[in-house]
Amino acid sequence: MVVQAFTVDLNKPLVFQVGHLGEAYQEWVHQPIVSKEGPRFFASEFWEFLTRTVWWVIPLIWLPVVCWSVSISIQMGHTLPQVALMVVGGIFTWTLMEYTLHRFLFHIKTESYWGNTMHYLLHGCHHKHPMDGLRLVFPPAATAILCAPFWNIVKLFSTPSTTPAIFGGGLLGYVMYDVTHYYLHHGQPTKEVPRNLKVAHFQGIGSCAPPFTGSHRYHLNHHFRNQTKGYGITSSLWDKVFGTLPQSKAAEKTR
Repeated sequence: MVVQAFTVDLNKPLVFQVGHLGEAYQEWVHQPIVSKEGPRFFASEFWEFLTRTVWWVIPLIWLPVVCWSVSISIQMGHTLPQVALMVVGGIFTWTLMEYTLHRFLFHIKTESYWGNTMHYLLHGCHHKHPMDGLRLVFPPAATAILCAPFWNIVKLFSTPSTTPAIFGGGLLGYVMYDVTHYYLHHGQPTKEVPRNLKVAHFQGIGSCAPPFTGSHRYHLNHHFRNQTKGYGITSSLWDKVFGTLPQSKAAEKTR
């Protein structure tokens, strides 16, 4: 008896469907649907609401926490230059976490029902619907849960008085990451640095390209052309360090 392959119905809530794809999930999730209208995740209005976040909520919620964390280190006797260095160190720590999470967790290969389901919720939905503006940033409730282990990680290599500022820097790095990610998808950068980041995020998409101006290659490359390259969002530093920087089309043609 031949078992018919499972087909996802895009007109129904997706989360509890994608697990049935099994081994076919990885191929399905990396065939993007370019539409600003995102799919429905859950039948429940409550759970559906929790998956949708407008981008400005991220700085609105987390920048006050950043300021509060930094102020604790100041109150514990550190000077402003010292705290500034701690914040920069926290941002640097975040960039490595950003790369590591994106490469080794967000792009983990799954084929079981629950593995596919969790991956879709975590990052697969973004690759399937990369222009869904309400699912580009991380929901605040999920970020709040992850703050506790991040605080404990920072405590491992810092002192009680430096931990708050380093943590605040890392949280600031996260805010920069999320708003930058949103901008790469929905902004129209004219300055060289943000344009290059967008170029790096969106390279070589061919006929399925959304209507961006300029030669946008880096982040679109990660979505539409090669999902095993270009894991950095706020910086391409770690892609360069670990050899996952995507090549330009011109460079590939010369090989």
